Amino acid sequence: MIKETIKDAETRMKGAINSLEEDLNGIRTGRAHPALIDKLQVEYYGVPTQLNQLSTISVPEPRQLMIRPFDASTIKLIERAIIASDLGLTPNNDGKIIRLNLPILTEERRRDLGKVTNGRLEDARIACRNVRRDVIKDLREFEKEKLISEDELKRAEDELQKVIERFINEIDKIGERKIEEIMEV
Repeated sequence: MIKETIKDAETRMKGAINSLEEDLNGIRTGRAHPALIDKLQVEYYGVPTQLNQLSTISVPEPRQLMIRPFDASTIKLIERAIIASDLGLTPNNDGKIIRLNLPILTEERRRDLGKVTNGRLEDARIACRNVRRDVIKDLREFEKEKLISEDELKRAEDELQKVIERFINEIDKIGERKIEEIMEV
């Protein structure tokens, strides 16, 4: 019972880390990356649709993204979505494809992106701590119901602490890599 509870906690913490990595892929660095605009929502026939479902996104040059819509009539809709987003990019449309040129990041913008990254890292840490809190609550309930002993509770809490420390360290490593990537000139 304890092992299943801790396995469930690990699964939930892995979910928090996966969510963090997806989030961080959307933060712009100096290089073009399709994940930057993959999840961008485009209003398509009144339904918000992800850009990657309406087009092919490629990287022809290190600082350029190329969007080739499956349907040429969606070009204007995609342009509007890009302009309305907080990416700060201006689309160049030639009638068939849209090119996005990524400007070089200023030092101030890099620091701002570092702060955004740190905020997302803290959100992931909080998510892991919330999982720990929930699991400890469950374990204490098990002990109250006499399903586990006090010693088993203590061992389970120690094991859970080791698990959360491992995940917090992983979050820190992911954050260090992302901030290094952002600060790279």
